[in-house]
Amino acid sequence: MSTVADDTRVGTAAGGLAFALVAAVAFGLSGSLGKGLLDIGWTAGSATLVRVGIAAVMLAAPGVMALRGRWSALRRAVPTVLLYGLFAVAGAQLCFFFAVEQMDVGVALLVEYTAPVAVVVWLWLRRGQRPSGLTVAGAVVAAVGLLLLLGVLGGVAVSVGGIAWALGAMVGLAVYYIVSGDDSHGLPPVTLAAGGLVVAVVILAGAAVVGVLPMGVGTGTVEFVSFDAPWWVVVLLLGAVTGALSYVSGIAAARRLGARLASFVGLTEVLAAALLAWLLLGEAPQPVQLVGGVLVLVGVVLVKLAEPRRRSPSPPTRRLQPVA
Repeated sequence: MSTVADDTRVGTAAGGLAFALVAAVAFGLSGSLGKGLLDIGWTAGSATLVRVGIAAVMLAAPGVMALRGRWSALRRAVPTVLLYGLFAVAGAQLCFFFAVEQMDVGVALLVEYTAPVAVVVWLWLRRGQRPSGLTVAGAVVAAVGLLLLLGVLGGVAVSVGGIAWALGAMVGLAVYYIVSGDDSHGLPPVTLAAGGLVVAVVILAGAAVVGVLPMGVGTGTVEFVSFDAPWWVVVLLLGAVTGALSYVSGIAAARRLGARLASFVGLTEVLAAALLAWLLLGEAPQPVQLVGGVLVLVGVVLVKLAEPRRRSPSPPTRRLQPVA
């Protein structure tokens, strides 16, 4: 059985877009919450491990209940779950963590968010789904918008090692969309998310034990622009919203939209992160960033327009019988 999906879809496109936007906002919130914890003494490694750990605990019981006793389906999907946990959760976050140690965050994000291009190439090589001209145009427009959003058009220092780690994060993000869109194994989205998060917890905890992932925590009050919150409230939000909700919503979106379109809609996470950083941290986006956000949305619309429409099966025609 293949552990990665073709661009198959179930459910409605409107529902998929709704799930994708929820996932983008939830993922985008992680930056502001994480920065608040870093300001009181947390490390990126400890915040990531706690985020994934809380999400895994929250989704464990719902994941088991959603199986409804179909343990054979889980056994068949073990390679998919391992792939999701290793690349889509732990690998993407660890690689990005190492990338930002050697280069600017904006450049690392730019490299990571070339994942939609990787998804398009994979579907082309895997199923011969050659991208249309409209898809290519949408990718170009979204890429320009991403450049403006991240503000990396000026001169920045580029590290070869940092680029390599950022490319690893890009692979992890591409695997996230491809595996999320897989419905062939029959696992419910919450079960796949729970299993992948458990795998990621084991990997991240192992990295922390051997010293690859620096750990450190702090207590106190996290200060945002318009309110303050205890550290444990921020930690719970980090795990429940940016962990559990984001991964389940992302899988549900990819199954309805397909891996290709879902990956492009996922670019709105950068816009959501910028707006949330404005609201929570007072980091107001520049006008050029707002223009970039509009271009990202235009690119997503172009890719959506390039998607082939799914035809509903027509009812069988009845043959008229001669009247005796």
